[in-house]
Amino acid sequence: MPPAPQTAPSRPTAPPAQALGFSDLTEEVVLDRLETTGTVPDWLTGTLIRTGPARWDLADGSVSHWFDGQAVLHRFSFADGAVSYADRLLRGRAGTAYEQTGRLAYREFASDPCRTRFQRVASMFRPDLSDNGAVNVGRLGDRWLAMTETPMAVEFDPRTLETLGVHRRAPDTSLPNAHPHHDDGTGEMLDLRVVLGPRSRYDVVARSADEGERRIGSIPAPRPGYQHSFGLTPGHVVVSESPFVVSPLRLATSGRPFIDNYRWEPERGTRLWAVDRATGETRGPWTAPAMFCFHHVNAFEDDGAIVVDLLAYEDAQAVESLRLDRLRAGGGLALPTLERYVLRDEARDVVPRRLADRPFELPRIDGRHRGRPYDVVFGAGDRSTPGFFGAVTRTAISDGTTVAWEDPDGFAGEPVFVRRPDATAEGDGVLLTVVLEPEHAASSLVVLDATDLTEMARARVPHHVPFGFHGQFARDV
Repeated sequence: MPPAPQTAPSRPTAPPAQALGFSDLTEEVVLDRLETTGTVPDWLTGTLIRTGPARWDLADGSVSHWFDGQAVLHRFSFADGAVSYADRLLRGRAGTAYEQTGRLAYREFASDPCRTRFQRVASMFRPDLSDNGAVNVGRLGDRWLAMTETPMAVEFDPRTLETLGVHRRAPDTSLPNAHPHHDDGTGEMLDLRVVLGPRSRYDVVARSADEGERRIGSIPAPRPGYQHSFGLTPGHVVVSESPFVVSPLRLATSGRPFIDNYRWEPERGTRLWAVDRATGETRGPWTAPAMFCFHHVNAFEDDGAIVVDLLAYEDAQAVESLRLDRLRAGGGLALPTLERYVLRDEARDVVPRRLADRPFELPRIDGRHRGRPYDVVFGAGDRSTPGFFGAVTRTAISDGTTVAWEDPDGFAGEPVFVRRPDATAEGDGVLLTVVLEPEHAASSLVVLDATDLTEMARARVPHHVPFGFHGQFARDV
């Protein structure tokens, strides 16, 4: 008999380059000086503090969503042209439980610990919600907080990244915003909360450094929309409600992870309100076509109108596209477009205007133009090769043109703008972005000239920094 045909051994499929950005970071390091190429500007002194999910794999599997990894803080400090680095697990309730057991102990965005139905129902009235501050960092007076969309934030030391304790941002039956605003004039933190109950509503609140709190105004919301950010002008808080809505009763009784209770109902359209910061009076609602939004970019007032710029997706598939198994397999992202809504009392129907053709996410602007007319917005956009976003973009709203920078072998994240101390022009300064470098199994902090996006310096961390979300630069840390 002829010999049996030989089957060539199957060749393993190489993981997509972006998979490294969703692999666990297990080490904690303190590095006094990173290897740096190029020149860091002498005037760049201070610290960039970032948070993000960085540990997704559990003792019994993995979490379901990019948002649900346990938070790790990252610190890049700049002085005399040198860059130092440290990272540390955020050890709130969720982080400590994860570290001790390797499992989830609290409800995350799209992942839920195994519980009986009774325990799930009870948790909505005595919530075992996570304090996993993997979304954003901010300041309340001298206190630094790592935040997510639950009532608890985690306070930490910005120099050592040591966890100092759990900080309650809102009552148990409220869901605060992932992007509160800091009022430089009063020192308060302005927040938008979804208050759940028989008469659900949106509350606009101001919280002071001594933990005093005042409610500015409220908007009834029988079926609240998902809220991640909001707009702010000197006179108004702007609330946008996409038709990605939830029944509070379903949220309390379904036994499903938090975001799985929301439903996309495009026939509702989009609604917007403006709450007067001085009187609490509510204007609106204005109505617009259905869209989904994670991030507002800016808002300002112009000749009696309120102008709101935000990043709009066609629908809420943006949430589903961020499932962890999909991203680890190389799934791409649908990015939103920059749209402008002009709110006038005499016209309640609003037709948004697209301000730029190139889509992007994770927007940043020159802080001096927050709440004022502006022209320059930075973001993270598509790379020239398919896959995860990874280009840094600079868009001029006046003509819609966009320029971009990318590392052809890397993936850049959120660009954080730092203004040059003597700058007079908008957007004169540098951008700080963390770039994943798969071929080196590492990441680098890259300094870009914000005026033309040329690379000025690159400081390499000797391990990878997982894909995260938001950070803040402070000159006094």
